[in-house]
Formats: sequence, structure tokens, C-alpha cells
Amino acid sequence: MVDENRIRQWLTSANYHNPDITLREILNVVKHYPGLTPLNETYTFLFQVFNDGTQMDLVNLGGTIPVRYKGNVYNIPICIWLMDTHPKNAPICYVKPTSDMAIKVSMFVDQNGKIYLPYLHDWVPHTSDLLGLIQVMIVTFGEQPPVFAKPKDDAPYPSSTYMPQPASSSFLPYPAASSYQPGGYGGYPPYPPVSSSAFPSYPPYPTPSYPPYPPTSSFPGIKPAPPIPGSTGTIKDEHIRESLLTAIEEKLMRRMKEQFQQNQAELDTLRKTHEELKHGKAKLDSMLQAMEKEKSDLEKNILLLKDKEQELENAIERLSNQESIDVDDAVITTAPLYKQLLNAYAEEAAIEDAIYYMGEALRCGVIDLDVFLRQVRMLSRKQFMLRALMQKCRQKAGLAA
Repeated sequence: MVDENRIRQWLTSANYHNPDITLREILNVVKHYPGLTPLNETYTFLFQVFNDGTQMDLVNLGGTIPVRYKGNVYNIPICIWLMDTHPKNAPICYVKPTSDMAIKVSMFVDQNGKIYLPYLHDWVPHTSDLLGLIQVMIVTFGEQPPVFAKPKDDAPYPSSTYMPQPASSSFLPYPAASSYQPGGYGGYPPYPPVSSSAFPSYPPYPTPSYPPYPPTSSFPGIKPAPPIPGSTGTIKDEHIRESLLTAIEEKLMRRMKEQFQQNQAELDTLRKTHEELKHGKAKLDSMLQAMEKEKSDLEKNILLLKDKEQELENAIERLSNQESIDVDDAVITTAPLYKQLLNAYAEEAAIEDAIYYMGEALRCGVIDLDVFLRQVRMLSRKQFMLRALMQKCRQKAGLAA
């Protein structure tokens, strides 16, 4: 049973940037692959970025994953170290052979056991995940196993920087940082230290038996294997059957890998479309909120206009019921000064109109130019006197000039 609270404490104490996402991925992996166990240990960086041997407390997933190879299922021991920036950066993965196993170096695994996969190299934050990584490992290791069983009758492997003698632990001990040689296999970092009780003991890696294959020319496309020492080399029906099954199995594995990559590409496309739809939904929600606000404002304005319309109708009805009044009687000043100002303003406006119509008469040829100039001069002098009178009245009344 996985202690979720304990893993959360590990992630918090190690200052993981996205502890919730990391915890969710760990629980998902353990649910599908019970052979993996989460642990909190110290990892030592010894490559270019941390060339001073920087150590960090990181959470890792250690244990075994089931890999099908030539019709048999083998438990391959691995360790996945999750960076504190997960899932922004890809994890660091190792193959951890037991004392009965040895690392098989390939393009996917180096002599230190470090795993190199296109899935890790092309890691996409918040799209790539641990479950997909393990599935790619299972498919890849099913074609090229990362370990092989040591022959029991052979002498033990000599001690070296990358392959030390087996110890009492279930896994090969890691090379010490002091014995690491930069000129070795591409400058890869050594394993972080781990105790023998860090992971459960795993059964020895079984050695598959290979019967003698028929000649290549007899079965095109089937790669023969070397005969077992001491075998008579006789081709039997079960040998032919196993050869055909092996060829079919390898072909199915390739097809499954191609199908997995195709499904992964389709899944990436669907995720991208999902993100675009989410962005469009957010934009539509914003537009709907703006339209709701405009609708609310319009309803308020409509209510206001209806009130004003009702007021106008009431005013019209009230005025229609009243008797007609004389405009001149309606304008009554409260003081003689205001009356003088009103009369001067009315007379000045009349002179302005008279000057305008005299200009129209001159344009139409009704009056001569001499008559026009004489009358305009007289009216303009009178208009000037009226304007001066209005300004003086306004000053006396305390009105704005």
C-alpha cells in the first residue's frame, strides 16, 4: 500500500515545483506497475552542469517492470529519478542489474546502465508522462534487452570503474564518485548511492534457451541463432515452429511499436486541439460576459427612456388641457432694468434680420448699392448703441457680460 501523505511530504521537503502533478503521476505508475516502489534518496550529479558533485534529495521509482522477450516475461530492474522541476524536465533513468545480471550496452543503455530513449530526449512538459515513458521502455527492452544473465560456470567479472564485483545487495553497487574517469564512456555520471534495503530482492534473471535454427535460406526473413554446444544440429518440427513464432513475435512487436508511436502522435494532436478548444472556450466566455453586461446596460437605458417618455406624455396631456396663452403676455420681467434689457435685445435681433434681408435685396437687384450702404450704416450705428446698452444693463443687473 502506497503512503500518499508520505510521498507528498517528500515532494514538499525536496521543494518540487509541481508536487501535485508529480504525486498524481507516481500514484498512476504504481497503480499500473506494482513492481515499482517510490523512495526518497540522495542523488549525486557529476556531469557538466554540476561538475562539483552537487547532491540533491530526489524522489525515485525503483523496482522492476515486466518485459516480454521471445515469448517469456522477464522482470527488468530499473530506477527512475524525478527531477525537482518535473514534469518540465525529463527524469533520469537507469537499469539496475542484480548480482546475477550484467548490463548489455546498446544505443539505449550505456555501460553505467543509464537509459537513453527518444522519448526522454524529446520530452514535452505537461504532455510526456511517466506512464508513457515506462511503456516505451517495455517496448524497447522487448526488442533489445538491457541486461543478460551471467553464466554460472564462468569466472566472475573483474572489478572496474563501471562494473564492480557483486555485493550482498540485490543490485550491483554503484561506482564511487572518486573512481569515476571522465575519459570513460562519454562522461556519463555514476549511480547515486543506495542501500541494500532500498528495494526488495528480485528473482534471478532467467537465461532463455535457444534451440538450433534452420538455415537462413530455408526461412527467408528469419534470423538464425547459433546452435547450443553439444547439440546434434538436427532440425525438428518444434524448432521450425519456434523459429516461426519468434519471427512473428518480433514482427508483432515492431507493429505494436509503430502503432504506439502513431497513437502517441494522435494523442498529442488531440491534446493540442483540446488546448485550442479550451482557449476558444475562454474567449467565448469572455465575449458572453461582455454581451451580458451590454444587455444589462441596455435594459437599464430602456427603463430610463420609458420613464422619460411617460413624463413627456404627462406633460403633453397637462398642456393640452390648459388654455392657450399669448407669448407676449407670457414673458413678464420682474424689474424695469430687465425689461429694458429684453427690449434692447429684441430690437437688436430685429436690426440683425433687417441687415440680412437688405443684403438679399441688393443681391437680387431690388435696391441700389447707395441705398443699401446708407441704410446699413444707419442700422449698424443703432445696433452698436443697442449692444452697448445691453452690456451696461447686464453689468448693472450683475449678470455675466
